[in-house]
Parts: sequence; structure tokens; C-alpha cells
Amino acid sequence: MISLLPHRAALAAAAFAASASGALAFSDPLPRSLTPEEAKLIAAEPIVAAPSRAAPPGLVRSPAEYEPMEGIMIAWKGSSGWLNILAQMAREITTIGDAKVFVIVDNNSARTSAQNAISNAGADMSKVEFTIRRTDSIWIRDYGPRYIYKGVQPDGSGGIRAIVDHTYNRPRPNDNLVPTHWANTVRDEPYYLIPLVHGGGNYHLEAGGFPNALGHATRLINNENPGLTEPQIIQLWRDYQNLNTVLHTPYPSFVDSTQHIDMWMIPVADNKIIISQWVNEPTSSWAITSNNAAAYFASRGFEVYRTPAVRSGGTHYTFTNAVICNDLVLIPSYTNSTAAPHNAAALAAWQQALPDKTIRQINCQAIVTAAGVMHCIVMHVPAPAGGDNPTAYITTLNEPMTLEPGSVEFIAWLTDGPEPVTTADLLLSLDGGQTFPIEIASSIDATLGAHAWVVPDIGTAEARLRLVVRDAQGNEGFDINDADLTINGAPPCPADLAEPFGVLNFFDLAAFLDLYNAGDLAADFTGDGELNFFDVAAYLDAFNAGCP
Repeated sequence: MISLLPHRAALAAAAFAASASGALAFSDPLPRSLTPEEAKLIAAEPIVAAPSRAAPPGLVRSPAEYEPMEGIMIAWKGSSGWLNILAQMAREITTIGDAKVFVIVDNNSARTSAQNAISNAGADMSKVEFTIRRTDSIWIRDYGPRYIYKGVQPDGSGGIRAIVDHTYNRPRPNDNLVPTHWANTVRDEPYYLIPLVHGGGNYHLEAGGFPNALGHATRLINNENPGLTEPQIIQLWRDYQNLNTVLHTPYPSFVDSTQHIDMWMIPVADNKIIISQWVNEPTSSWAITSNNAAAYFASRGFEVYRTPAVRSGGTHYTFTNAVICNDLVLIPSYTNSTAAPHNAAALAAWQQALPDKTIRQINCQAIVTAAGVMHCIVMHVPAPAGGDNPTAYITTLNEPMTLEPGSVEFIAWLTDGPEPVTTADLLLSLDGGQTFPIEIASSIDATLGAHAWVVPDIGTAEARLRLVVRDAQGNEGFDINDADLTINGAPPCPADLAEPFGVLNFFDLAAFLDLYNAGDLAADFTGDGELNFFDVAAYLDAFNAGCP
């Protein structure tokens, strides 16, 4: 992915010329907001969204931050105070959060420093993984990879993890390339590029109501993409993330220079949300923005919790910019004389909202003056959709089509899970996926990701394919292709359950008995939902009748 056009790339390269130590030539460490130099750069050459790639095929689900997580990504960047916050977060995430911490470092020297600091903070180092890849800033929420599950079942279950990227709304080329490197080099995960200029902190989502789940952003996104209408922007998120998006009024830039939604609200469950309350400026326009959002969520049946928000010395002190990771919640505290008196009230609000989670406060005074807090410096990596079981996604033959007997069709797939898959079975249905009595292949190498299927001479307009994958421990997952296929073959022969198809012999009898003894309703030849003597008799009648 290239998000900078040639002329702008040259400007950015000049602006971000690195010293021998790799430090940026100005504003090191970079704040979350634009620096004056960056603002001039964008004024001369506005950031334009990189050319898009096709949206993810199949049914997509976007996981919320309060769902199970494999880990949390961070970029090891910034002042000693910032790095101390990262190290404390890593300790809590790898212990109480029972998750990994993925640390992106510039070089081996930075890796050694990060490893020492995180270890000294008390983290479980068996859950800390390092990736060497240069970044420009710590603010990985805004440029890091946003995950989806693609190829999910109609109820939203299953699917494999994939990444939807955007063009970063800052002229920071190293940051902008992190998701591509993560997807292609580190994780080998599918990658999609939405044609939007965007900062990831300006998006929150609720996972409830699938397939009509909602996302939330501020209308900063309109200003960042002047070539698109608001409905077009919303449709892009629908196409790539399967989310309808509600757009809210941003805070004025003099209140919050990022204008990101994560600075004043956070969904914490399918029916719960925490929203800032401006205790010292209750009649301000930004207080009204928050109050309107609270009323909107309440009208939808949400439990709405409010945490204090204040301003002091040009800094926006927020308690909603927090990190949820499994049973852990990290919320900021402050030492500023205006903000500190509200630390206890914020903690109480979070504890009331999430009584079953462990809430930890981390002193974020060192970083809040740079226009962001803890949510801004992490990116969530969701757990595999199948839990301990692998998941699969058939990537071919997902559109209605007609197949000729004897033709060779490639059935291709992708898999995901906590452990690598080892073997796979492929099965064929003739009734639109209600039963799968015909075995195409069994115990093949699942890591191949494809199988050459010789289409049998069986006529049907309702052929479906089922892929079953297993890992070395025997954990199992499956996928069914998305559309009925037509096979221009001979009329189907119900008793023909094993190769060679079109011929009835002992192998078909054995296949029926295997299904019957296993309690598989594919052996239900009477169609009454039960397996008994009458099914055996019905099968024998079909067998004796032969194939047409």
C-alpha cells in the first residue's frame, strides 16, 4: 500500500528525514495531533486516500473491543514517561488481561530496551512478542490495523481474521505502512484498503445487533474526505466492515485537537456505553454534544454511564480513553490539580458499569498533554472467532454457477485459529446444504489451502460444499460455500453415497451404515428426523432400484 502520492512522498521524506539514531528531525516525540510543520505540509499537499482494493467478499463481522482478545499492539516510541506507561500497561495486559502484547520496535537496540523495561515492570514475558518495523509515533490506534472477521456464518459466528486499513490522516509514512507489514509479513492475514483518509481513534463500534451493528465517528471524517459525500463515507464502512455508522458532532478543535470520538465515548458492552460529562462547563457546546449522545444511546435502551471531563492549561482530560482487554480495564488517572480530584469518581463510574472486570488506573499525566491517552496508544487484536477450535473460509465457488461433470474445479480456503490446522475433509451436498452425504476428499493436507475437485456426474441445482478442518489436537471447524451450484449431470441417485459415483456397490452400503451408526441425519431416508429400521428399509429400496 502506498498512501502518499509521489510529490507528497518527497515532501514527507524531507520533513521526516531521520537522524543517524532514527529520531525524527522535529517534534520528537510526535503528539497525536498535527504538529505545525505537519500542518504546513498538508496545507501544501493535502493527504489523499490511496487507491482502494476490493471490499472483503462474503459476510463480514466487526468485533468490538469488549470481545475476547488475543492481544494488544503497541509501538515502542516516545519519551521515558510515555514508555513507562507502555511498560505498566504490558504488565497488566499479560497478567490480569491474559493476553499477548505485540510490541513494534524500530531496531534491535529498541527491542532490548523495551524488553528490559517491560520485564522490569513485571509483565509475563512469555506473552510479549516483538516485531522490528520503524514507526514515526506511538499513536498506533490511529494508524494500526483494524480487524474484521470475514466469511462468517449468517448468525455472525465463525470466520477468519482479516485487516481493513485506511490512509493515515497524518503525513507519517512509516506509521502508515505498519498495517501492510503486519498483514503481509508478520501475520499472513488478508488485507483490504478502504479508500478513506482516517485516524482509527475516530471510530468506535458496538457488536450487538449483527448483521445491523453500528459504528460511531465524528464528522471530522467529512473534512478529511472532501471528495466524498457523507452517505458515500457511511457506505464505504458498510461495504468494508459491515457496519452502519452514526456520525456525531466533533468537539471544537480548541477543546480537543484530534476531534476523535475515542476522547469522549467508549462502548463497553452490547448495551452499555460510557460518555464524558463536562462537570466544570456543563453548558458548553461540547458538553451538549456529549449530552445529546448520551440521550441518543439511552433512547436505544443502552445503560449510559458518565465520567468526568475537564480542561486545564489547553489539555483535554478524559477518562473514557481507556483500554478493555478481556477481564481487564485500564483507565487513566492524572496529577493535574484540576483533573486529579475526579480520579475517584471516574473509577467509581467504571466499576459501576463493569462490576465483573478488574479496573486498573494508570497515571497518564506524562502523555495526556500530547492530545491522547491509553486508548490512543494501543490497537486490539481479536481472538480467533472459533475460540479453541479452528475456523475456515472457502474462498472459491461462492457465486451461483453451472458446473459440467468431469470438469476440474479448485476449492480454495483460508483458515484461522490458535493452532495450525493439519487435515481437512471436503463433502458435497445435493440439497442446498441440508445434508452432506457425498465425500469428495478426506484427511487431506489442510495447509495446502486448495483441492482439485473432479465434478461428479450427478445432476442437481442445489450443490453445496462443506470444508471441515482439524488441528493436531482434533479441534474442528467448518465452512460451507455461499451459494448453490448447478451440476449438469445425470439425475441424482439417492443411494449413491461413495465413489465411483453412478455405480451402486458395497462401498455405498458401507457409507450408509457409517452414517447411520454415527447418528448422521444424512442417513434419514424417510425424512422424519429420526434414524430407525424404516430408514434402513428405505435405503435398501433405493439401492435395489439402482441409478437411472
